[in-house]
Amino acid sequence: MTTRAVVIGSGHYLPERIVPNAEFEQIVETSSEWIVARSGIERRHFAAEGEMTSDLAAHAARAALADAGITANELDALIVATSTADLTFPSAATMVQAKIGMMGGFAFDVQAVCAGFIFAMAQANALILSGQAKRVMVIGAETFSRLMDWTDRTTCVLFGDGAGAVILEAQTGAGSARDRGILACDLNSDGRHRELLYVDGGVSTGTVGHLRMEGKEVFRHAVEKLAQTAQNALDKAGLDSGDVDWIVPHQANIRIIQGTAKKMNLPMENVVVTVQDHGNTSAASIPLALSVARARGQIKTGDLIVTEAIGGGLAWGAIVLRW
Repeated sequence: MTTRAVVIGSGHYLPERIVPNAEFEQIVETSSEWIVARSGIERRHFAAEGEMTSDLAAHAARAALADAGITANELDALIVATSTADLTFPSAATMVQAKIGMMGGFAFDVQAVCAGFIFAMAQANALILSGQAKRVMVIGAETFSRLMDWTDRTTCVLFGDGAGAVILEAQTGAGSARDRGILACDLNSDGRHRELLYVDGGVSTGTVGHLRMEGKEVFRHAVEKLAQTAQNALDKAGLDSGDVDWIVPHQANIRIIQGTAKKMNLPMENVVVTVQDHGNTSAASIPLALSVARARGQIKTGDLIVTEAIGGGLAWGAIVLRW
């Protein structure tokens, strides 16, 4: 028998303010048609003034707890994947821990930009397999609207705010690829590509800074690396693309999503797509997409899911799990 980290609940939260592409036509030289053609994005959500990343995360956490039918005090650990924590420290996770009334256990952040949720899920899986935790909540939450340069039409139209959460629980499996839970993880990074996607501020500059991206180069790396990391994770699980029910990719750009699916020889009918409604929500995009797809009735118990992401660093990875 084998211990597996099984998803027992999911939830998400989006800020109330919806920002259609048309709003950007008033501030930069662009058009809704150009944005859709370039990215597939039609609208995104922006956090309200005073609405922090930890607030978004706490909303998603409560939804996931309700879905799982457990209380916050039944969690052993809480991990928040984010690049936009409220403060330099303490972690957003400890703030969420307090907001949801989690009185015990431990909480910490993971920072791997858009790949953050994948890295956080891998850490949660390790905690469960090592016996250090029985139940772990993993949240991806971002307020990327606060990092935008509103004069840069190539980046400011791409990002949005939101949060998604899943709860993993230690359960016993047979040790086969038919088990529910996380079956394999594949994590990668290459710091030589820092200049392709970064924020030009931080503690060293005394500024928040703005997001900077070399879009063509990021696209080139993304399709190749996402398809490869997905295949690596499937290989580790002893599976292949024909076994996959759903790809739930990082929702950055519809062309990247389509290119990755093509490289994996999977039709778009097997891909969960939410980028048109949310934009790129960085570490929040995968848990948001998982929760939305489940609410739509797309993802069902027993489905085999491959989820993958790439972000600044560059950092990228994939997870294979059976829902």
